[in-house]
Amino acid sequence: MIYMFLAEGFEETEAIAALDIMRRGGLDVRTVGVDKRSVTGSHGITVVADLVGNELSDETPEGVILPGGMPGTINLEASEIVTSLLKKTYDNGGLVAAICAAPSVLGHLGMLDGKKAVCYPGFESELHGAEPGDGKTATDGNVITACGAGAAIEFGLEVVRYFAGFDEAERIRKSILL
Repeated sequence: MIYMFLAEGFEETEAIAALDIMRRGGLDVRTVGVDKRSVTGSHGITVVADLVGNELSDETPEGVILPGGMPGTINLEASEIVTSLLKKTYDNGGLVAAICAAPSVLGHLGMLDGKKAVCYPGFESELHGAEPGDGKTATDGNVITACGAGAAIEFGLEVVRYFAGFDEAERIRKSILL
């Protein structure tokens, strides 16, 4: 199971485009509303999440995905459910992935130490311990980061590549004419 957390003020494109790509790749990704099932993004689009944070089991997921946006990123980091599950997943070797401003959450939790990472311009100082990259995405071990909404499809493809392999990610890339 892979969880994508949605907090009030999340960046819709980063969540939905990446989620679509991951599900095309056959990944079992569930959206999780941090506090409630209906979550409104930073551009006024409301999404009904598959689960609510308090419905999660004690099981460690294979991965945790964080879309960015403001104030979504701040709301993700303020959630004990999100930060504790991130720590548990990371410590057990699972994937942690974040896009836009959300890699700052990983940085604040010490998950970027010595790892290559990218983020939305202006958030580089929040990537504590990271080696800042300059591409749209960066994958380093069990951490994937991306720079923003324009990289959402590439971000989704990186997650597919991580779990399902290069060939599956390329199949999706070709199928969407990218």
